[in-house]
Amino acid sequence: MVTSVALSKDQIWDWLDSVPDPEIPVISIVDLGVVRDVAVSEGGVLITITPTYTGCPAMSVIAFDIETALAQKGVKKITLETQIAPAWTTDWLSEKGRARLEDYGIAPPQAAGGPERCPQCKSSNVERISQFGSTPCKAQWRCKSCMEPFDYFKCI
Repeated sequence: MVTSVALSKDQIWDWLDSVPDPEIPVISIVDLGVVRDVAVSEGGVLITITPTYTGCPAMSVIAFDIETALAQKGVKKITLETQIAPAWTTDWLSEKGRARLEDYGIAPPQAAGGPERCPQCKSSNVERISQFGSTPCKAQWRCKSCMEPFDYFKCI
């Protein structure tokens, strides 16, 4: 078991990078940009998190998953702090996270407001079906080349 005295900030970040997002399990909460900060002291570990949007229902699951993952590593004192300002933005997604989204079949967010290409066949011949997708942070698109529908992670 690890004691809080033996912990390093980098070690905690590494452990958190293995915690998947509950809505898109192919991406970690670190790559998603939900984990804002990690502070380690003799008194324990403080994790600062930011929801992807106000009222995100996944935040309670994310908090539980963080506590569970760190407790399994022997971390005894874990404090979670939610920070809502500045608000989360898709700019906080890591490049690794963006690539994992696309490999999973979800078009990563683009500043132009729509996907550059189909995550399946890579064609740029795409159209929006609906601004609303399987979760509030996604929209439904379709590729006109391969005719496959796909989620687009909205740019926020």
